Amino acid sequence: MEKFRAVLDLHLKHHSALGYGLVTLLTAGGERIFSTVVFQCPCSATWNLPYGLVFLLVPALALFLLGYMLSARTWRLLTGCCAPSARGCCRSGLRGYLVCAQLSAAAALAPLTWVAVALLGGAFYECAASGSAAFAQRLCSGRHSSCADELPLVPCHQAKASDVQDLLKDLKAQSQVLGWILIAVVIIVLLIFTSVSRCLSPVSFLQLKFWKIYLEQEQHILKSEATEHATELAKENVKCFFEGSRPKECNTPSMKEWQQISSLYTFNPKDQYYSLLHKYVNKKEKTHSIRSTEGDTVIPILGFVDSTGINSTPGL
Repeated sequence: MEKFRAVLDLHLKHHSALGYGLVTLLTAGGERIFSTVVFQCPCSATWNLPYGLVFLLVPALALFLLGYMLSARTWRLLTGCCAPSARGCCRSGLRGYLVCAQLSAAAALAPLTWVAVALLGGAFYECAASGSAAFAQRLCSGRHSSCADELPLVPCHQAKASDVQDLLKDLKAQSQVLGWILIAVVIIVLLIFTSVSRCLSPVSFLQLKFWKIYLEQEQHILKSEATEHATELAKENVKCFFEGSRPKECNTPSMKEWQQISSLYTFNPKDQYYSLLHKYVNKKEKTHSIRSTEGDTVIPILGFVDSTGINSTPGL
C-alpha cells in the first residue's frame, strides 16, 4: 500500500513531465513500427520523393493537430467564441496570439519527436532524397554515368553500380546528422524558453508550487460538487416527470456565470487570484464581472491555469 501511495504521489507531483515523456515514447514507438512494418519505399524516380515526404511529414502534421485537440486550453479558448453574444472574444489581439503560440509550442512536442526519430532511423529520408533530382545532381558528381538513373533504386539495394549503392551510407549519415541537429535545436529552444519564462515569473518558486497544489484541489472539489449537484438536479427532474409534480428550486449557476469562469486567465499583480473561479467569487459582490482590467496580462509561466478542467481530456 505504501509503495502504491508513493507511485501515486510521484504521478501527482510530476504528472506533466510524465505525460510528455509518455507521449514521446509512444511517438517514437509508433515511428519505429511504421518504418519497419508499413513503410516500403517504391524505389521509383517518380514516387520516392513524395512517398518519403508523406511518411516523414504527414504523421507529424496529424500529431500536431491532435496536440491541439487534446489540450483543454484549446477548447477553453474556442468554445462559444463564435456565438453572436461573444463576438469580441475571437479578437483578443496580442493576448490571443500569445495563447496560440503557447498551444502550438506544446502541440509541437509529438511531431518534432516523430521527425527526429524518423531522421535518426533514416528510412524515410533515404527514400525521399533518392528521388530528388537536386540531390541526384549533387550526390552523383564524379560517379558512374548511370548514377542519376540508379539512385532511386538505392534504398531497395538494387543499384547495379557498387559506387552508386554506397550512396546509401551517405544518405543515412545525412539523415542522422539532421536528426541530431533537430534534437539539439529543440532542447536549446526549450531551455531558453523555460529559463526566460521562469526569470520573468511574477511569483516565487514556492508560491508557484502552492498555486499548482491549489488548482489540483480546486478542480477535484469542483468535479465532486458538480457531480453531486448534477445528480441531484437529474433525480429531481426525473422524479417530477414520473409524478407529474413541480420541481423543487435548485440553484444552478447562470450561463453568464459559467462563461466568466471558463474564459482565459489573466494575471494582475494588484489582485493575485489563483484561478478564474477564485477571481469570480471575490469580485462577484463588487462588480458582478471579472472582465480583464488594466494591468491584466497573460504570463507564459502561468499557462497551466487554463490547462486544468473538470476533465483533463475534453470530450470530443
